[in-house]
Amino acid sequence: MEDELNTTYIIFDGYVELHKYRYVYFSVMFIVYILIICCNFTIVCLIWIHQNLHEPMYIFIAALLLNSVLFSTTIYPKLLNDFLSVKPMISYSTCLIQFFFIYTLASSDISLLAAMAYDRYVSICRPLQYTTIMTKTTMSVSLVLAWLLPATHVIVLVKLSADMTLCDFTLKGIFCNNSLYKLGCGTSRVRTIFGIFVLINTGLLPMLFILFTYMKIFVISYRSSKEMRTKAAQTCFPHLLVLISFFCLCAYDVIIVRIKSDFPKTARMIMTLQVITYHSLFNPIIYGLKVKEIYKHLKRLFCSTALM
Repeated sequence: MEDELNTTYIIFDGYVELHKYRYVYFSVMFIVYILIICCNFTIVCLIWIHQNLHEPMYIFIAALLLNSVLFSTTIYPKLLNDFLSVKPMISYSTCLIQFFFIYTLASSDISLLAAMAYDRYVSICRPLQYTTIMTKTTMSVSLVLAWLLPATHVIVLVKLSADMTLCDFTLKGIFCNNSLYKLGCGTSRVRTIFGIFVLINTGLLPMLFILFTYMKIFVISYRSSKEMRTKAAQTCFPHLLVLISFFCLCAYDVIIVRIKSDFPKTARMIMTLQVITYHSLFNPIIYGLKVKEIYKHLKRLFCSTALM
């Protein structure tokens, strides 16, 4: 009972007329969450089942889609519960845990996209060495680092934030993101510097690496045959679509904390819902429709289901 009284709670104030539209919000977001789980797991299961999809590119796609499910599960259950609550709130310690998983998984996404970019670079630019470079060991190490490195960075950031003194207990959002720092009584120089370090290490450097690898791919493809250009376009286009989508959403999340509090609540909520919906929902659609081998298996699955 004493622990309960000493617990610090944060109120979410990012909802628009929650008392009026709570059941509409709940119904729509519940459907979206189910679609995210079904769409992502369908592609992951296809990759798991079919032997010809047990290649680095498809394994990285499966890891990215699995990451999307984990990311959504970090947010949606709490969100659905808040829609039906009288006053949406969360304890500060739980908020930090949610913050940790959100940014660890988001950083893992960009690490996986970097691994996929390198895989495409080796496949297109150094095809004769592909099997010797992209071995099972290389793939396994890439997957482990994609989750481990972001986690070690973000856990330090969470630790630095654990003792932050709060002067405001109303978060202008619907989940625990960067806006959490606006609740503090002041800014911590150590936390700010380390936050920039994390952003560079887990965001900027992987992004620059991705841009560099795709530039190399496009330059080499342009100088090569028409067949090579077609192959490059087919294999890189889905990854670029996902990358552009992810970059836009990350840019919004980074700048939202700098925007003044008079930023329209409706616009803020719409943008926030896009952050937690687009990437997780459209990734399996993009890969399912644009990656040839996955599309073949997907088509067979739905055709055989329709005939039953």
